[in-house]
Amino acid sequence: MSAEIPAPQMGFPKIYQVIKNSLCTACGGCEAICPMQAAKVQLYDEANYDKFTPTVDEPTVVKLFSEISREDNYCANRQCYVDCDTCLACQNCLACERICPILDGFPGDDELDNVIDQRIGKSSIHGQDGGAVTGILKSLFEQGEIDAALSVSRNEDWETEVVVLTSAEQVASAAGTKYTYEPVLSELREVLQKYEKIAVVGTPCQAHAASLLRENLTDKIKLVIGLICMESFTYDDMGENIIPNIMGLDRKTVNKLDFAKGKFVAETDDDKALVPIKEIAHLARKPCHHCMDYTSYYADISVGSIGSPDGWSTIFIRNDIGKEYLDKVKGMEYHDKPIFMDIVVKLAAQKHKNNAWDYEKFNEVVWAGGEWTPEEHST
Repeated sequence: MSAEIPAPQMGFPKIYQVIKNSLCTACGGCEAICPMQAAKVQLYDEANYDKFTPTVDEPTVVKLFSEISREDNYCANRQCYVDCDTCLACQNCLACERICPILDGFPGDDELDNVIDQRIGKSSIHGQDGGAVTGILKSLFEQGEIDAALSVSRNEDWETEVVVLTSAEQVASAAGTKYTYEPVLSELREVLQKYEKIAVVGTPCQAHAASLLRENLTDKIKLVIGLICMESFTYDDMGENIIPNIMGLDRKTVNKLDFAKGKFVAETDDDKALVPIKEIAHLARKPCHHCMDYTSYYADISVGSIGSPDGWSTIFIRNDIGKEYLDKVKGMEYHDKPIFMDIVVKLAAQKHKNNAWDYEKFNEVVWAGGEWTPEEHST
């Protein structure tokens, strides 16, 4: 690290250990649940921030405790240096611990042991492969089953942002997989104030945190759709390096990115570039190298393309909530063939093997109030 992370002066929530050891996925869950707004996901900027310093320039929880040591304003009541009128200091309520996916752990070796149904499907709407997520959201909006959905959209430069969809007409704007990470749940606080029936679409870590938020914070999260995901990238790596330099394409002309048959694929209207995944895997975000959830185990519904024919989506239903909502979806076509499970199982096992570390020991030490050191887990 370029700077030593200080021990917090007020409280000691266990996500501090997650942040300190660069395990934070930047899902945004802690920002959504923190009553003091002390946790915030943002890009590290050395010019204006000098307390929490991630190892690379990527989203991580970097504002926790950021308003604690202002020596010009000592608060005798709280025994810390803060401006009480704008206090953003952690109160040690420990809410963030309850929804952190790292502190909750990962699925076991069998990521499919909670699947109650599986389907190969596609919608009539343009999207990634079968456009299943797009079709699900659009249909649920049209029927009034949801009134908001958290997702990610992109512009022609493949720059991404978190979006709050509020109508069926807006859904297409978030179609397609981006492979560039955004802290989806960071917008949930405001969404909870305005809407009653919320869907969340996200990567495995985001789906995990969303399910924990539903369990510990709110019943307004009605549906969690998780994406099957091997890894994600920062925009600097994807938009500024992988697409133009490694793939040799103008990112403005690229209309689809995909992982397929051991290759990372970028497509334009006139061209297609492929590169072995192993040549770019090391560029994935650091927390992705510690993730051991490939199929979004904690979602209600998991969606991807692996194991399905071209132009179709793989859909895993993981609980009764997922089944209830998927059964309500109209306009979805289902294939009569089953998902090719061998490849799903193989890739899940590969991710577990490549990213293996002793997260159970980490959580044992941290939950017992101990200190975890970087040397004690593999990277």
